[in-house]
Amino acid sequence: MNEQERERRSGPWWPTAWVAGSAVLTAVLPLGAGDRLPDPVATHWSGSTANGSMPFWAACLVPALIWAVLGATGLLALRRTDPLLRAWTTAGLLAGGVLFLGLQAAAVRANLDRADWHGARLPLGWFLGTLAAALLTGLAAGLLGRRGLARRAVPEAPAGPVLELPDGERLVWFSRAVNPWMRALAVLCGLLAAVVLPGAATGLVAPQPGWTLGAVLALAGLAVGACSSVRVRVSAAGLEVALGPLGLPTRRWTPDELGPARVEQRSAARAGGWGYRLNGLGTTVMLRSGPCLVVRIGATGHDFAVSVDDAERGAALLNALRARQSA
Repeated sequence: MNEQERERRSGPWWPTAWVAGSAVLTAVLPLGAGDRLPDPVATHWSGSTANGSMPFWAACLVPALIWAVLGATGLLALRRTDPLLRAWTTAGLLAGGVLFLGLQAAAVRANLDRADWHGARLPLGWFLGTLAAALLTGLAAGLLGRRGLARRAVPEAPAGPVLELPDGERLVWFSRAVNPWMRALAVLCGLLAAVVLPGAATGLVAPQPGWTLGAVLALAGLAVGACSSVRVRVSAAGLEVALGPLGLPTRRWTPDELGPARVEQRSAARAGGWGYRLNGLGTTVMLRSGPCLVVRIGATGHDFAVSVDDAERGAALLNALRARQSA
């Protein structure tokens, strides 16, 4: 068994130590100020006002147990997923530890020196700072993990088809794909958001869950809508991939930024699901199973794939344009 296989099966030791250590700290954090906290302790909030409580022992153990279960699930994922997902899972574990420790610290601060839990006030600045710290920790760790993967040796990309391109002739190839189920889901989320948000604004829906639910539905609709269709263009300028009905976001590469292009048969199961997927295959825009245009990105050494019709002709033209430019 080589070192890479051993690491894949056992994983590094420090994520386990981090999850265990942060869970223990989450449990013992209230104990350090136990003589200054009420019993029961305020643990549920409506804005900054307490509206629920737990016995002191439960306030110590319940958050720690929740984090331990979530962390253990993440640690299991580290043993079974591909390198890119392992990098983001590790980032999630780091962010989760920061989040639970910060929230427990905010709860302790809110209850500190209160005679009764009803008088506890959640420090919103601390709460928002904790969320920001967890998010930044996760993003930084994930980006560093991806950069480390990019530096690893990547097998050479297989050769793909090449179109015979006469001198002086300029050709352009277009293709597109649409996933009607994802588009329908995006429309549904948008319609629900259009109902919930005005309802929260006018009082027909309770404001506390209404604004949150409406925002989640709106963001989900935008995200799913952006991944429901794709347009691909190959020209002398290189490769352009535009997502969504508005063509946003758009990714562009010049021919000298790309390696060989080829065609692969891929399914949603192999890509890890529908939409914009990141996994050991690289990046895949998966809207329907079947032939995908696959290109090697020179800067990272990883593949970018998109499921579109007539992928072989697009790969052949892109390889011809690269050959012409390098001649």
